[in-house]
Amino acid sequence: MLLYLLPSSGIVFNKDFGQHILKNPLVITSMLEKAALRPTDVVLEIGPGTGNMTVKILEKVKKVVACEIDTRLVAELQKRVQGTNMQPKLQILIGDVLKTDLPFFDICVANMPYQISSPFVFKLLLHRPFFRCAVLMFQREFAQRLVAKPGDKLYCRLSINTQLLARVDMLMKVGKNNFKPPPKVESSVVRIEPRNPPPPINYTEWDGLTRIAFLRKNKTLAAAFKQTTVLATLEDNYKLHCSLKNVDIPADLNVKVMVENILEKLDAGNKRARSMDIDDFMAVLQAFNAEGFHFS
Repeated sequence: MLLYLLPSSGIVFNKDFGQHILKNPLVITSMLEKAALRPTDVVLEIGPGTGNMTVKILEKVKKVVACEIDTRLVAELQKRVQGTNMQPKLQILIGDVLKTDLPFFDICVANMPYQISSPFVFKLLLHRPFFRCAVLMFQREFAQRLVAKPGDKLYCRLSINTQLLARVDMLMKVGKNNFKPPPKVESSVVRIEPRNPPPPINYTEWDGLTRIAFLRKNKTLAAAFKQTTVLATLEDNYKLHCSLKNVDIPADLNVKVMVENILEKLDAGNKRARSMDIDDFMAVLQAFNAEGFHFS
């Protein structure tokens, strides 16, 4: 939650909420330009703070839904718009955004509390109905992971899971000297545009597969699937699948051999998660599903 401080407020910012004072207004202006706001838009803002960004958004759109966990800042924000033509256009949701049911919105703009970055991204991407785009500020390394490609040092499960569901672009770097007090890390702003329609797969299954593969991203898939816990889970899921489909479970069921055969047919046993792209994982998921193996 990266904030301006109103000189009159005298608020001490709460580090537990990731609160820092953003002292460069050009960053906010640039973020809003990149969001390409329209007069008919409903905008979701996370962590509005004392409202400097909120006020600029309200000038351009039909409505802002601001989600804020700190009641002191909610009071400041309400005071700021009270008695103005912006007041009826502002709705404030008080509480933890991760535990809040998000309303309809066209655009999301946020200076994110960095500690909730990952769960919030996936809450956003699984939200329906679809929104147009999100312009979000993150810790720089997190932003780099979002846009990393196969083979990149920072490529990870976050990268491929996000890119499956959205197009992600790096917009700009924001140095720590733009904040007071300066955070320990540099920041970056990214633009996230959901893929609409989404890919025709079960995301929970996809997430289960990438979780196994990226547990040790430098290991081969053959090694990842030899783990006892992985084989046990696949066997449980296989038996459940057979039960639901009224399929007889083979008396000589050997999940380890079946998994090895699937990977061998795909020529995927020696592949490593660090260098696999979305199509590679799609092929693996479809091959396992075809043999009755599921990851959720």
